[in-house]
Amino acid sequence: MLNELIENAREAYRRGAWDEALAGYETALAMVPEGEDAGSTADLMRMIGTVHRDRGDLDKAWDAYASSRDLAERTGMDDRLASVLNAQGVIEMRRGNRQGAADLYLRARELAEAQGNDRLAAMVDQNLGILANIQGNVAVALLSYRSALERYRRLGDDYTACGALTNMGMAHVDLGEWEAAERAFDEAEALSDKLGDPLKLGLVELNRTELHLRRRRYEAARGSCERSLQIFQRLRSKASIAEAYKYFGVLYRETGNAQLADTHFALALGLAETAEDRLLQAETQMEWALLQLEEEQRQEGILRLNRALAIFRELAAGREVLDVERRLQRLRDLYLPAVRAWGAVSTESKDPYQAGHAQRVAEYSTRLARELGLGENEQTWVRVGALLHDIGNTALPTEVLTKTDALSADERQLVKVHTIMGDSLVAHMDFPDEVRPMVRNHHEHWAGTGYPDGLKGEEIPLSARIVSVADVFDALTTPRSFRPAYSPGDAVRMMEQDCEGMFDPTLFGVFRKMLDAGAFEPTSA
Repeated sequence: MLNELIENAREAYRRGAWDEALAGYETALAMVPEGEDAGSTADLMRMIGTVHRDRGDLDKAWDAYASSRDLAERTGMDDRLASVLNAQGVIEMRRGNRQGAADLYLRARELAEAQGNDRLAAMVDQNLGILANIQGNVAVALLSYRSALERYRRLGDDYTACGALTNMGMAHVDLGEWEAAERAFDEAEALSDKLGDPLKLGLVELNRTELHLRRRRYEAARGSCERSLQIFQRLRSKASIAEAYKYFGVLYRETGNAQLADTHFALALGLAETAEDRLLQAETQMEWALLQLEEEQRQEGILRLNRALAIFRELAAGREVLDVERRLQRLRDLYLPAVRAWGAVSTESKDPYQAGHAQRVAEYSTRLARELGLGENEQTWVRVGALLHDIGNTALPTEVLTKTDALSADERQLVKVHTIMGDSLVAHMDFPDEVRPMVRNHHEHWAGTGYPDGLKGEEIPLSARIVSVADVFDALTTPRSFRPAYSPGDAVRMMEQDCEGMFDPTLFGVFRKMLDAGAFEPTSA
């Protein structure tokens, strides 16, 4: 009776009848006498976890896996332990914990090989191939998938062979090998049909969608995405539905239907958040940002890029998954041009004398940061902060910004507010913490006489000290509404007079040496 109930639940799971499968597994678990048949108990706990995992309920899945693992470890069932470690690795990979997933996979493979369990060893190798793929080692991943596929074929295991073929297809997509990808997907689809497994069929169609989008075959992409969505909706798989909506957003964006793209990105993001899929949240924010930037909704687009960046950096900080470095690089390629365009439009539209100022300050600041030995990431944030250092001017009256005679005392106080307004704006738009000091504190003075916080000496963040020097130099060497430009030589002599009071003396010394070497000749906007 128990074995028949378990087999019926397995069959329901394969058909995608997950409610039925879950009910069957839970009923079977309740039938196992307490303290008896530890093997069946551990297996059922793991199976329950897998249903929860595929539905996107990762916390419930992890709890079930943890119970299975605890029982397997207490009773010395290494075969069950290897299986549940592999299953936990899948959860860690979905959550973005690359190192955690790799540790679990490697321990599972060690146990599987010690027991001569070729099937489980192949499953683990396939998962390690997924890790290699998402880290950008596509050729290595493809070799792992092929090895796993050969094992599955020898075992006559069509179910897992289908997964290996799907992964192989995506590896070929990443390598631009379109025909090889089509062949892999065709074979995976045939096996999915043979098995009657709707989840696998849905995943094949979703991967075909990406292939068609990459090839700009938009009608084919629409058909594949619609078929995958119908399957996932019937299965009520939240993460998979969200992924399909994301692809619909990309499709509509690429075909010029901004309204439908916007709607589908919103649906994808909401479901990704419900499913706790951090990677999918970041990817959706980034794809949505592309739409908004194309539609010249710059502020909204940058906000979404910042939110995507925060998630990607969070994943990277924990040495976490999902090809995060390559994804971060793609985001950086979008990020700097978007910030530059938004900053220029926002500040230069109110003050024509600001034309090119932020870009020049960013260039000077980045050169100085490089000379000081800051790393590439730090240089990137110096550039971003410098591009935005005067963003608070957008809150000031145009007549004050463009005034040709001396400012009144009240007007000078009003101008000082731009650092606080700028800081508030970049905080509201979720810019990284590295950016805010440059916006807020670039008018602080080494002697403590600056604003808005009256910081003194090394209390002033280094990045703000760098931008301060670059900002004053560019202000002096370009014309303003009330005076012509000074020559670089005259400008630096004026800066030297205030060196100890206004600037970090050591930093200013580096700046002066670079200037003498020709590193700070005024650049064009």
